[in-house]
Amino acid sequence: MTSSSTNAANAPPHFVSTDIYVQDTVRWLERAVIGLNLCPFAKSVHVKGQIHYVVSLAATGEDVLEVLREELQALANTPAEVRDTTLLVMPHCQQDFLDFNDFLGDVEDMVHVLGLEGTLQVASFHPQFQFAGTDADDVTNCTNRAPYPTLHLLREASIDRAVSVFPEAEAIFERNMEVLEEMGMAGWLALDVGPHDKGGANMAATAASDDNPPAQGPGL
Repeated sequence: MTSSSTNAANAPPHFVSTDIYVQDTVRWLERAVIGLNLCPFAKSVHVKGQIHYVVSLAATGEDVLEVLREELQALANTPAEVRDTTLLVMPHCQQDFLDFNDFLGDVEDMVHVLGLEGTLQVASFHPQFQFAGTDADDVTNCTNRAPYPTLHLLREASIDRAVSVFPEAEAIFERNMEVLEEMGMAGWLALDVGPHDKGGANMAATAASDDNPPAQGPGL
């Protein structure tokens, strides 16, 4: 595992370290994504230390896009055995889910501008994620919820290899729904995979209020 922080100059006055954001993200990965087997592909790269964690303290989408540009290029230029995937965590930006969802269009444009379509793709997670047609407290939304707004940079080649190993990959989504419905929201909260900083905790507690929010596909 490697980690780094960016845009430190934009950090709030009380900011001391980005460690808590990485720790919260790793806890979520280990207890939820891997622990519940929400993504069968995640354990291998985690155990091998091939996940790179980046914390951007930027407060604007424009600044995050600059970090994204750097991280996309870095991932494309780094051997997969050293860095297979990157999680870009942005605790101070895009805190509203619908704004974040709109921001993903700019993210896709960045991949296109860099000529990395077909090489890399970006998935996403958000603490207020909400599937279209669900209530904010529907536990199935938790499949795409992370402690902080997060962009997941993936290699297309790694996705292809994973799918070849799990030929029934399309069934993962349905299984995840069943697992979460069985454990319920109380079970999810017991995992303690939310944010442990005050600002992030407040964001996670604020559910998206749109009656028909746009849905995003799963990442990790």
